[in-house]
Amino acid sequence: MSSTAFPLTYEIQRQEEYSRFMPLIKWLLAFPHYVVLVFLGLAALFVLLISFFAVLFTGRYPRSFFGFLVGVGRWAVRVAAYVLLMTDRYPPFTLDDDPDYPVRYDVAYPEEGINHWRPLVHWILVFPYHVIAGILSNLALTVSFFALFTILFTKRYPPGMFDLALNGLRWGARANVYAAWMTNTYPPFEWEPQQPTPPTAATAVQPAAEEPPAAPTA
Repeated sequence: MSSTAFPLTYEIQRQEEYSRFMPLIKWLLAFPHYVVLVFLGLAALFVLLISFFAVLFTGRYPRSFFGFLVGVGRWAVRVAAYVLLMTDRYPPFTLDDDPDYPVRYDVAYPEEGINHWRPLVHWILVFPYHVIAGILSNLALTVSFFALFTILFTKRYPPGMFDLALNGLRWGARANVYAAWMTNTYPPFEWEPQQPTPPTAATAVQPAAEEPPAAPTA
């Protein structure tokens, strides 16, 4: 396994409070995205096929094809985060990165190139990781089911549950990136904690006020 950092960035910002009844209809509201993702998925298969031969013969991933596949992955994870109740923000209809959206997904382009032989064997090499990623992805679905009730009754997605769901999705995304020979680096068997939400001005700790000096005694 390479010591090089895995090139995937996948973060979801947890909300302090969620809409109480949105979890009941998010799966329906996302329907237009399901339709778009079907066509994007078909296009991604075509792009992946061409990229297979490009990497096999040139050792380079066509940058435009790479960017398209990253965009499709970004679109899919935004919809997944929305349907799995991890954000109330409706996913944008774009392949591009949106710094203001709470779901961030990106894959660094392999400037050093991809080994010629990797498209032939990555689907085999990724198998052990894919098995674990599949288990964790199912765990994410289970956690989201229970999160439905915590949001309905408390309007909160408990941080521990959120962390479980996020890592399940993240492991699945890593496996897909490697299986599509988008990197030479094998995905890490690591559990990443959720990044803390930056404190707001209202929640920032204020310095304690100094006590006035005691009056001198006679």
